[in-house]
Amino acid sequence: MRVGIGFDVHAFAAGRPLVIGGVEIPFELGLAGHSDADVLLHAVADAILGAAGERDIGCHFPDTDPALAGISSLRILQRVGEIVFTAGYSIGNIDSVVIAQRPKLSPYIEAMRATVAGALNITTDQVMIKATTTEKLGFTGRGEGIAAQAVCLLFPRK
Repeated sequence: MRVGIGFDVHAFAAGRPLVIGGVEIPFELGLAGHSDADVLLHAVADAILGAAGERDIGCHFPDTDPALAGISSLRILQRVGEIVFTAGYSIGNIDSVVIAQRPKLSPYIEAMRATVAGALNITTDQVMIKATTTEKLGFTGRGEGIAAQAVCLLFPRK
């Protein structure tokens, strides 16, 4: 078994859609980034890559590459799934948490789980996503952005 951890953070930005877990969430602000800035999928991708002993998504999908501008993080996650499959691993499970004071994310959690599972060709029971606030503390509590953490367990494929 191999375990990896991922963390990501993005500041809020006007004029962009808010996409978390591959799901567009109605909100007045989106997240700033070279891609669609899906903070959850970035944390999940880094957890998977770390468990496989691979370098982070910044190495695989550099923000200096103009061809990747605006790329869907679902495409990044699909490619990460291909990388670890080719390396001989299967995903056991993913556990993650999105840290945001607002918007309220609980109505979208099941759709996020289904989207992540679909991108990785695994079942929804292998994907857990939680959401929490920071009780108005720190940058997330002040409404400056959103953070996410994830862990992944990989098994060698037989």
